[in-house]
This record gives sequence, C-alpha cells and structure tokens, in this order.
Amino acid sequence: MYSEKVMDHFMNPRNVGEIPDADGIGEVGNAKCGDIMKMYLKINDGIIEDVKFKTFGCGSAIASSSMATELIKGKTIDEALQVTNKAVAEALDGLPPVKMHCSVLAEQAIKSALLDYSKRHNVKIEGLEDIEFDDDHHHHVEEE
Repeated sequence: MYSEKVMDHFMNPRNVGEIPDADGIGEVGNAKCGDIMKMYLKINDGIIEDVKFKTFGCGSAIASSSMATELIKGKTIDEALQVTNKAVAEALDGLPPVKMHCSVLAEQAIKSALLDYSKRHNVKIEGLEDIEFDDDHHHHVEEE
C-alpha cells in the first residue's frame, strides 16, 4: 500500500515547524479531504535557505509535504518551481492513486509560499503568474 519512503517521512517528517521571520508563507488546503498544509520559506539571494512546514492531514499529506521541503531546501527559486507533484510522488517511490492529491497539495504549497514571497518582497518570479489553485478536481475518497 505505502512505500517505505512514505512511511519513513510520515513517521519521521523532516523540517517540521515554522519559521518566525519567514520570507514567504504558503497555506493551501483541500476542504473535501480536510488536509491543510502551511509552508514557510527563508530565502536569501534567490536561494531557499530554510523551509519548514506544518501539515494537518493524513499520513500521505504529511509525507508529501516533508518530501517537498527536502526537494526544495538549498535550491534556487527557479528549481523549486520545477518541483511537480509527480516529482514529489516519485521521490516517495509512489503514492496510492487515491492519495495523489496529497502530492498536488505539496506542489501548491511550495508555489503558494513563493507567491507570498514575491508579493512581500516585490520580486517577480517567472512562471508564477499563471498558477491556478483549484480544489474542485479532487473527489472525496474514503480515508483508509
């Protein structure tokens, strides 16, 4: 059902917490599933120096946000923007189909935090303008 990596990131999530003086904070949620992710970024010279998250949700949501923070830590903003939900799921060695929306949420959390950063610091980030945060394509699936 779940890969060892999913279990590992669920049991021992990385980068949990908040950054008090974060440069960007993104919060995304899926009302239907009740998953809420909050991501905090510390950005210096276009590099994501630190990233923390708080996730309220199922194990896959926690594992997805944990893996997402690992994937963008130390990366440039452009590199972080390239992180797709597919990349998150692949890094976790796959998620069950009913849990793919958790990786989508993780991707949106990154973009939402970067968007917040660009607004706060008046930095234009290429490729961020056309992001749609859309909750409607997630269908409610019974929790395991």
